[in-house]
Amino acid sequence: MTSLQSQIESLFAKPATELTSVDRDIFLEFLSELEKGTIRSAEPVEDGSWKVNHWVKQGILVGFRLGKIVDLSIEGFPFFDKDTYPVQPMDGVSRSIRIVPGGSSIRRGAFIGRSVTCMPPMYINVGAYVDEGTMVDSHALVGSCAQIGKHVHLSAAAQVGGVLEPVNALPVIIEDNVLIGGNCGIYEGTVIKKGAVIGSGVILTGGTPVYDLVNQTILRRTETQPLTIPSNAVVVQGARTIHSDFAKEHGLQIYTPIIIKYKDDKTSASTALESALRTP
Repeated sequence: MTSLQSQIESLFAKPATELTSVDRDIFLEFLSELEKGTIRSAEPVEDGSWKVNHWVKQGILVGFRLGKIVDLSIEGFPFFDKDTYPVQPMDGVSRSIRIVPGGSSIRRGAFIGRSVTCMPPMYINVGAYVDEGTMVDSHALVGSCAQIGKHVHLSAAAQVGGVLEPVNALPVIIEDNVLIGGNCGIYEGTVIKKGAVIGSGVILTGGTPVYDLVNQTILRRTETQPLTIPSNAVVVQGARTIHSDFAKEHGLQIYTPIIIKYKDDKTSASTALESALRTP
């Protein structure tokens, strides 16, 4: 256990009324380490799974207890929030980070890797980890503690859900070289493995069954494992027939995501998706 971890765990156990200016200094050190990427709310382990660092989520929650709502507005942009979580200052030039003008915000406590591009308006919340070369497109959201890998494309209006409580819950994980299509929603600790392609409009939650046409199996969350989309899977919107008499009478179906194919390492994400959508 690191010294910072033990300090954060002690702060988390304190009532808000007992937190002091010294405790605030510890929290500010914690925020700085999050922004450097030296600590993360979740991290990969050797077997390919992910480990939740509960104490990091505790530290983020401590920040809300320590903070007071203040006026952080700038001209033409009203902004009222906890003073512990202002917009993050950063040296984008030295790190080749592009934040294109137009209303985007990155909150303190988020890690942004080199050569990340942020198109307006988008938002990255506290505890998020966005690795190098990733594109966060217009109207996209990276929620609290979400983990985004290298060279990911989060297309316009993609929503990557956040989670702070319960502290032991796995955040949404999107690994390297994943394409998330426009208007997608990835929530409730779903894991998207390397190289996968999520077609436009696909919604994935912890309770969503995903039908793998290639392997003729159904992927679900279990008590011990999150819903996990395999590497290089191409996922598109589909539908299942509802078999009740009323549904049959009215021709009703229900939405379901489908793995329609797997791309190989020589096939680009966009080519694989276009091919899948043209499959009769």
